[in-house]
Amino acid sequence: MATSLISRQLALPLQRTLWLRAPGCRYVSKTAAKTHVEFDYDGPSMKTSVPGPRSQNVGAVNFFCNYDDSRGNYLVDVDGNRMLDLYTQISSIPIGHSVSPQSTFVNRPALGILPPENFPDKVTESLLSVAPSGMSRVQTMACGSCSNENAFKSIFIWYRNKERGMSGPSAEDLSSCMMNQAPGCPDLSILSFMGAFHGRTMGCLATTHSKAIHKLDVPSLDWPIAPFPRLQYPLEQFSRENEQEEARCLEEVEDLIVKWRQKGKPVAGIVIEPIQSEGGDNHATADFFRKLRSIARKHGCAFLVDEVQTGGGGTGKFWAHEHWGMDDPADIVSFSKKLLTGGYFHKEELLADKPYRIFNTWMGDPSKNLFLAEVLNVIRRENLLEEVSRSGKALMNGLYELQAQFPDLLSRARGQGTFCAIDVRDAETRERIMQQTRDKGVILGGCGEKSIRFRPALIFKEYHVHLFLNIFNDVLAQHK
Repeated sequence: MATSLISRQLALPLQRTLWLRAPGCRYVSKTAAKTHVEFDYDGPSMKTSVPGPRSQNVGAVNFFCNYDDSRGNYLVDVDGNRMLDLYTQISSIPIGHSVSPQSTFVNRPALGILPPENFPDKVTESLLSVAPSGMSRVQTMACGSCSNENAFKSIFIWYRNKERGMSGPSAEDLSSCMMNQAPGCPDLSILSFMGAFHGRTMGCLATTHSKAIHKLDVPSLDWPIAPFPRLQYPLEQFSRENEQEEARCLEEVEDLIVKWRQKGKPVAGIVIEPIQSEGGDNHATADFFRKLRSIARKHGCAFLVDEVQTGGGGTGKFWAHEHWGMDDPADIVSFSKKLLTGGYFHKEELLADKPYRIFNTWMGDPSKNLFLAEVLNVIRRENLLEEVSRSGKALMNGLYELQAQFPDLLSRARGQGTFCAIDVRDAETRERIMQQTRDKGVILGGCGEKSIRFRPALIFKEYHVHLFLNIFNDVLAQHK
């Protein structure tokens, strides 16, 4: 059905294109003869003004749409108004609105202005059902980078509105921002950490410090970079040394905030990963994050926790920051990857004050919310977070045994849940071990300078752990 529909939809535009290009033909504005086409309507049909009573206008939203009844060149809203669509989701619908049951997947709406009528319910059923503590709002996005990029924008908007108080932007603000000048474009900054990875877009790259190849040749911003704790593992065996290291890093954070304020580039926000992933699976203690959160409050900085890699259950809790044991862990939490769509949760006060300030064409994908709702049902029904904790414990015990058995090869096993890593002697040996392990049927990933990271699905069981450990042991034995 879908194939034949698409074929028919492709055929008509082609016929019209050929007619328009035929010799001697010219366009004359007049009412054209109506041709019955099963996937199109014969004209507009209006029942109310737009937005109608069922479209609760929020921010940039023009009206809510009934995509099941929309077809061909016509978009139908939730009040039954049928409109000839010459905007097509900001020029994004290639062959007209679909009439198939799979319209949610075929037609990708511009969610910021024309969301489907069930979108709020689906977001509540999926994303808001797993909202972090203290988070009352969610903004969907397409990927992790654009999630963090727009989270940065939200922080800057919040910070400037806080500075202005009740007064809005001045005429100078409005004119100077068009020239990339202050005060409209203020010299604010985001503090990040060495070893971090927050994305590859321009703002995110200024906070990414894991690999030179990500940043080389790309202009960046003069934003502060704090040291991330370099802890010794197992954490419980080096508590005194690690406490000193974390205290050193926290002191440097405060020093940088003061220094950048004195430079005229105040720190509007702090961004951090609960576990630095791309940078080498670097951990810090819950006490470190609790104290960092307090520093952010003390200096009036928003606190953004990047859970793009760690969110979704891999650490044994749905959000890695839950391991910190805090009622108010963050102001913003970004996500993507395991949650199938991107975006960020945030507190009410970080909601943009005007429409179109946080905006792009698609702002996520509603079909992913349908999938995510089912994924969450499976996680709950199958108690998969408990499964992750069990298999993660088995994986960590196995890694501890292997590093004791092969001390010249492996060290620094670490992890939460199945979100684990171990260091190899050097980068060259790591690549060789990963290749040989793959040749035996197991795919592994690298991170940092010489680490191997483990990122199995939530359905990874103890049986799979032992299957991997046996294969990994055989590979390591070849290097003994």
